[in-house]
Amino acid sequence: MKAGQRRRWQAARTVVAALMRRPAGVFGAGVAGALVTAAVVSVWWTPFDPQATDPRRAWLLPFQQGHLLGTDRVGHDQFSQLLAGARETLLAAAGSAVIAGILGLALGLAAVLAPRWVGAVVEQLIDLGIAFPALLLAMVLAAVYGSSLGTVVVSIGIAFGVAVARVSRGEIARVMGADYVLAARAAGASTVRIVRKHLLPNIAPTLIVQLSLAMALAVLTEAALTYLGYGSSPSTPSWGGLLREQQAYISARPLLVIWPGLAVSLTVLGFNLLGDALRDATDPRLRKAAR
Repeated sequence: MKAGQRRRWQAARTVVAALMRRPAGVFGAGVAGALVTAAVVSVWWTPFDPQATDPRRAWLLPFQQGHLLGTDRVGHDQFSQLLAGARETLLAAAGSAVIAGILGLALGLAAVLAPRWVGAVVEQLIDLGIAFPALLLAMVLAAVYGSSLGTVVVSIGIAFGVAVARVSRGEIARVMGADYVLAARAAGASTVRIVRKHLLPNIAPTLIVQLSLAMALAVLTEAALTYLGYGSSPSTPSWGGLLREQQAYISARPLLVIWPGLAVSLTVLGFNLLGDALRDATDPRLRKAAR
């Protein structure tokens, strides 16, 4: 193993160890792991077919006739639908984070490294994008291109990408003004090499934290959009869709609303706590204070 790879591996182990020393980090990592596990497992197995209806088993309470969380008015197994809905949630969170990371990093680099007039235009675009709500952007895109998970992912990614760009712009400007970057420039290093060797490793912890927080907001936004009818198709199980379908029966069967609402709440809380723990674990000063 090369010396550079060894140092990166040691740094990763240090961050993971610091993360696991924090209860918030353990909880957040557990929630993220549970979401990924549920999404992967539901591709091949669920206790019942999430789309299967059986009027003879309608309105079952939890643990009746093998249904862990009960059934709705047409006999849908709620636990199976929650497992299947985890796929939509994970795709929305991961896809939005990827788009937000790429867009935010690109805009941040352009704002700092591009010619001054280009940087000024990019900064104005960032400020304009921050003032544009993600929900409104998704509704506009859905009206033009139709409601789908792809529309939701793109709209959330763009909306959160400009927020990531604002943070990355400040971090990039800070690193590019550091002494070791100025020394590299004086030694004749190209901009591409400086970005690859000095800039990206130093802003990566901040970007990781921002993207983990963006994933939490993406989960909440995806559920809200699906609840409003701008997300996945009604035939695709999703947590927001379950909330929309069961709201008419909340007085008679409140548990049917509690399960998807609890899933959304725990997932958002887990990603938020994971982001806070990652911020502490990736900052050497905070790691030292914690010890």
